Amino acid sequence: MAERLRRARGRDPLGLRRALSGPLLPGLVAAMALLAALAMAGAVAAAAMAARWEGGAAAAMMVQLPANAQTGPAAAALAALPGVAEAIPLERERLAALLRPWLGDAAGLPLPGMIELRLSTLGAGVEALPEAIQAAIPGARVEAHGIWVARLSALARSLEALAWLVLALVGAVAAAMVAVATRAGIAARHATIVILHDMGATDSTIASRFAGRIAFLAGLGAVLGAVLAAPLLYLLGGLAAPLLGNALAMPWGGLAALPPAAALIAWLTAQAAVRLWLRGLP
Repeated sequence: MAERLRRARGRDPLGLRRALSGPLLPGLVAAMALLAALAMAGAVAAAAMAARWEGGAAAAMMVQLPANAQTGPAAAALAALPGVAEAIPLERERLAALLRPWLGDAAGLPLPGMIELRLSTLGAGVEALPEAIQAAIPGARVEAHGIWVARLSALARSLEALAWLVLALVGAVAAAMVAVATRAGIAARHATIVILHDMGATDSTIASRFAGRIAFLAGLGAVLGAVLAAPLLYLLGGLAAPLLGNALAMPWGGLAALPPAAALIAWLTAQAAVRLWLRGLP
């Protein structure tokens, strides 16, 4: 009997096409796939924003020197502070160019000495950096936007971790739904399963039949969810572009992986659920 079940093609000896034929499971998996796509997009967007805030000019502080301070020694003193990767004195020409949109030609104006600090980290230590700067150079004024960048970066990293957690929870909920659907299918075909089992059908054969049908329905639902998510992700990528300065690289690869991932989760869950139930048979 087991050998005949394995070789049968186009047949459904367990009647699973009738027992597991409704749109409920594919619809639920489609909703889970849509949520998973949104979670992946959120994680990618949060990581991109954190990377942008942590790099380049964002991870910097501007220090205005007092009138009696020399730029070279001040830059050396600031470069030695913890958390500072580099202290770059701003040349007069560059500073005049930065002020030109507001002051016009500033060539004849007395301009203060300015030093740009590139930060090596945006961790908790950056909070104490303004006090350290003022202690090293009394009278210096600090434009500490790097502190706010550190806070925004920490928030973005937290959102990224939360998005991946949501993705894991979506996978767990999807597995639970598959387990419930599998048990419902077992209940619907209880008598047939018992008869085939008594006639010699192995646990592996019966579990594989269930797992194959469940995996097909789950994969079908995930394809629908991925199709629905694609235009939504494209729209979200356009909305997030101004925050990042360029187009956001959306997780199209992850979106394409949703159907096979859903089918695999469903197959493994159905296998485990059926085998566990079959162990209770006499």
